Amino acid sequence: MSIGQQLKVARQNKKLTQEEVAQAVFVSRQSISNWENDKTYPDIITIIKLSDLYQISLDELLKGSDAYMKHLDESTNLVKSNKKILRISFIIVALILLIMALSAYLPLTIRLSAIFTLAILFAAVVYYQIIKRF
Repeated sequence: MSIGQQLKVARQNKKLTQEEVAQAVFVSRQSISNWENDKTYPDIITIIKLSDLYQISLDELLKGSDAYMKHLDESTNLVKSNKKILRISFIIVALILLIMALSAYLPLTIRLSAIFTLAILFAAVVYYQIIKRF
């Protein structure tokens, strides 16, 4: 059973509405709905609050959901994420060095445009990786 289904069953067993649960764990009703429909997942702190509210163990709540365990692994594995950022950084720095090496053959405006574009690309990739964690 998915984490969303487990949360929904636990809420219904306690005869609580989504609104009541949302107020208890300080989130919106839409968040509860999204979790129960497996559109998004709650963070680990909220899972602990829900476990306390529904009076079920974390083990019971989490073990049945492989998708949620994978989500937790991906969202908390900083090493993987940092390796991606490091690889992308290396590629962009290599491209900047290549442009600088070829600078004798390129006009100044093209050089500056290329370096500026790569810097923007690098910032966008780093920003995306940071946002993806949440």
